[in-house]
Amino acid sequence: MKQDATRNAAYTVDCEDCVHVVEFNPFDTGDSGNLIAYGGDNYVVIGTCTFQEEEADIEGLQYKILQTIHHGIRVGGIAWSPETRLDSLPPVIKFCTSAADMKIRLFTSDLQEKNEYKILEGHSDFINGLVFDPKEGHGIASVSDDHTCRIWNLDGVQTSHFALNSPGMSVCWHPEESFKLMVAEKNGTIRFYDLMSQQAILSLESEQIPLMSAHWCLKNTFKVGAVAGNDWLIWDITRSSYPQVKRPVHMDRACIFRWSTINENLFATTGYPGKMASQFQIHHLGHPQPILLGSVVVGSGLSWHRTLPLCAVGGDHKLLFWVTEM
Repeated sequence: MKQDATRNAAYTVDCEDCVHVVEFNPFDTGDSGNLIAYGGDNYVVIGTCTFQEEEADIEGLQYKILQTIHHGIRVGGIAWSPETRLDSLPPVIKFCTSAADMKIRLFTSDLQEKNEYKILEGHSDFINGLVFDPKEGHGIASVSDDHTCRIWNLDGVQTSHFALNSPGMSVCWHPEESFKLMVAEKNGTIRFYDLMSQQAILSLESEQIPLMSAHWCLKNTFKVGAVAGNDWLIWDITRSSYPQVKRPVHMDRACIFRWSTINENLFATTGYPGKMASQFQIHHLGHPQPILLGSVVVGSGLSWHRTLPLCAVGGDHKLLFWVTEM
């Protein structure tokens, strides 16, 4: 697997808007194309992309915009619903966004006439993370700087509310057991909640602050990863409430941590977008050094492809895609 670690993006797509967040749809939509959404200052753009790594008759990347939705305010986060289907008639596109006005918007579209959204209000500060229940898609969880985690149903009604000790930075739903939720706080505590009993059942400590992003490994749910301060950290929750491995990663503070969807040892991190170009790195737990280094001007957002070892990062009016060998 020897490769030159520092590399330019394998593919780029020009965008109308500055990209603040990008998300591949993590669910199977019954269609060969991969849905991707990105959010900018005013718009959410829904597209499909197919890569030569998955279809031999394609040269590079085939990208097609399906819909551009006027959002009217800067997009902070995007979460896909598992109810999204491209193979139904008519197709169903369903996702939610968080925005700078502290509201969640739930969008439903058939890519033709139907284009609806509902506003979910309740947070009193910036929303840092949101996610759909991955089994049914009937619930949305969100965490905020207002020191709360809230669960909503699709009618916009809050069904649960957890008080946190510091800003909520990330929220993840267990892929199989939809009553289990993971919430990461800026003070370095990661808690797992049982939504039936409304109680915390387990907690982890980073011993490092600020914790900016955490992610539950969906290929192995005993693994949790996070970035705090300048380091990335990995826990095995069966062994200890403290990290098993940690390494310094970004000089300018680490910003986002995301596990690969296809390999439990593969993950990516980003540094803080600032005056210098933001660093993007792909890591493998079997390797002491990052296996890929990328640089993005004003990089923001990070998402893994559902079936390929491929990452999308948002840039200045660009989407950038990096491919790594496993």
